[in-house]
Amino acid sequence: MPLGHIMRLDLERIALEYVVPCLHDIGFCYLDNFLGEVVGDCVLERVKRMHRDGELADGQLAGPSRGVAKRHLRGDQIKINYFTICIFQAMVACYPGNGTGYVRHVDNPNGDGRCITCIYYLNKNWDSKLHGGILRIFPEGKSYVADVEPIFDRLLFFWSDRRNPHEVQPSYATRYAMTVWYFDAEERAEAKKKFRNLT
Repeated sequence: MPLGHIMRLDLERIALEYVVPCLHDIGFCYLDNFLGEVVGDCVLERVKRMHRDGELADGQLAGPSRGVAKRHLRGDQIKINYFTICIFQAMVACYPGNGTGYVRHVDNPNGDGRCITCIYYLNKNWDSKLHGGILRIFPEGKSYVADVEPIFDRLLFFWSDRRNPHEVQPSYATRYAMTVWYFDAEERAEAKKKFRNLT
């Protein structure tokens, strides 16, 4: 049996037996040692090259201030890849380690189609007490917050809508992550239709 087929079966099992139940129960979950050291290192090297080669630009705000860079609110540098299939969108992000973070926000506050946020962390030897950079989730209707350390080869899942406001606390070392948003096809189509009607 081809390795790709085995891996797909394992990922489907993990999704059905762990990820989906966690999302429904608490709104988020994470998997450590997701890709393994070798593959994770390859991803990290590619992201570092993008950063070094100047492929990343200052993160922009959405909503009323759309397209505006305000480093005190959002201090990351990013590159977004839009996929024409529109089932997902990917972004590489780097917080340069100068104490910048990203204030509390929601990835999909206005029904743009994003339903699940997945973040893959690429930070080796990360010490949150020293480096900061924790992702803090404020699950809607819960009496607690969830602090997620951005450690190497960790994959985080959470709902993209108002159920999971979150923030990136200030980072004092270079912090890399890759984010993928999975879309609800109907909500995405409706959002595109609304946008076309506005222009």
